[in-house]
Amino acid sequence: MTDQTDTTRLFDRLNTLGPRAAAHRPWPRHVTDRTGWRTLIDDLDKDGGLALIGLWADADAGGVNVHAALRDETAGTGAVAVVTLPCPDGRFPSLSAVRPSAIRLERAIQDLFGVTAEGLTDPRPWLDHGRWGLRHPLADSPSPTDDSAAPPPYPVLPCEGEGLHQIPVGPVHAGIIEPGHFRFTANGETVVRLEERLGYVHKGVEALMRGQPVARAARIIARLSGDSTVAHSIAFAQAVEAALGLTIPPRAVWLRALMAELERLANHLGDIGAIANDAAFAFLLAHLSPLREAVARSADACFGHRLMMDCVVPGGVAPDIAATGPQRLLELVADLRRRFAPLVAVYDGKASLQDRTLTTGIIHRGLANRFAAGGFVGRASGRGGDARKSPGYAPYTDLEFEVPVLTEGDVNARVWIRIREVEQSLSLIEQIIRRMPGVPRGPDGITPPPLLRLPSVGEEREGMALVESFRGEILTWVRIAADGTVARCHPRDPSWLQWPLLEAAIEGNIVADFPLCNKSVNGSYSGHDL
Repeated sequence: MTDQTDTTRLFDRLNTLGPRAAAHRPWPRHVTDRTGWRTLIDDLDKDGGLALIGLWADADAGGVNVHAALRDETAGTGAVAVVTLPCPDGRFPSLSAVRPSAIRLERAIQDLFGVTAEGLTDPRPWLDHGRWGLRHPLADSPSPTDDSAAPPPYPVLPCEGEGLHQIPVGPVHAGIIEPGHFRFTANGETVVRLEERLGYVHKGVEALMRGQPVARAARIIARLSGDSTVAHSIAFAQAVEAALGLTIPPRAVWLRALMAELERLANHLGDIGAIANDAAFAFLLAHLSPLREAVARSADACFGHRLMMDCVVPGGVAPDIAATGPQRLLELVADLRRRFAPLVAVYDGKASLQDRTLTTGIIHRGLANRFAAGGFVGRASGRGGDARKSPGYAPYTDLEFEVPVLTEGDVNARVWIRIREVEQSLSLIEQIIRRMPGVPRGPDGITPPPLLRLPSVGEEREGMALVESFRGEILTWVRIAADGTVARCHPRDPSWLQWPLLEAAIEGNIVADFPLCNKSVNGSYSGHDL
């Protein structure tokens, strides 16, 4: 990555808010004060083209700093920047009134750092369920809590009206899935309100990352959300490489993209079958599951791991593709094309299945815009963003592919976006295999070994990356300490921006349609809970 120096409307604005941090790459980070932060809030309130794509905090000797990542979606350049507000008094003005996507992110900041978001529209705890044994674990001085005291009941939002009843679901579910609690308020079978409570698989990832060598931190990130292990690993690696100004070997760039498309392919094939199964049409799941299995087995044969976990590392990739891998993947693509198209025709021609997915679980474009939703959720609701194209990163800038976009915003649209992305991934895999450069001579063909034993870098450096996962855009921000270890890392999974939209999608639908809506959004519990 290189520094973004283009003059855009977003950058012009931020130059008026405060000075630019010198060691932040590839996009600028500006440090502002409360006046500048309130100016930012005003800009977000009146300008729909400014998207909030991340919000996190970190602590240093001066107190807690809150960072907001922004993208100008009207400039056509994919301009990205970060605004930082130091909070020496432990308080900052909330963004939640103008960007509802900030609500859960600010609740998490309050839980983890103990700072107060002034004016937060929903100040309840989010990740902290009262079971940690301490409060504010990422603050300079966490506060111990009494483990023997039962945590207070979680205050569910009230919903009043004649004939309403509540249906609690989870956190333990009937299937082998991650835990999350869903509280339905319904009138008969019609859902009036859905409220989610997540955080049950909080692992303390951000605390685990602090002080870790880069190689160890990469292994932690790879386990944040197993179905996106490649995408999260690429995002972390790109952030580290941006911070340190590293250029990785060309073959490693292409191998990363190959792994990412295999990961995208496997997940979309599984999701399409699972959505149909939730509509009681098990036929598609039965036929798509072997296709997903074929992708996983090919990944294992090519890279030594079905999920390709730990295959992407800062500086490059750990394994090269097996000698027989390229031919195997070309055969896989041909086989999937032959077997996938008839299954798409079955989905498209089954009236009883279409009856369950058409006009079900609609997420309107305006709401998707307010949450800056990406992936199949955003693209099914008219948002055409894709980090592979904008801001873009290699090798996708040299590859030909389309980003499918629909406007209906229902379950059916989210299925069709997945179908079209399967087709695009098959084409991308072919292009990558045929154009991927060979391995240069010497031991450093795909991974420069010195990076895994990172020496002192002399001063703190910061890097950020935006990478497209199968769910959508991952944002990873990292600060490398002077001794070469990770001082702070924040990995923002797309699920943070998409889980809240499920609450809107199910409203007005029947309870029996919740599995369809839920699977069509398919938020990650683990990736969200950190």
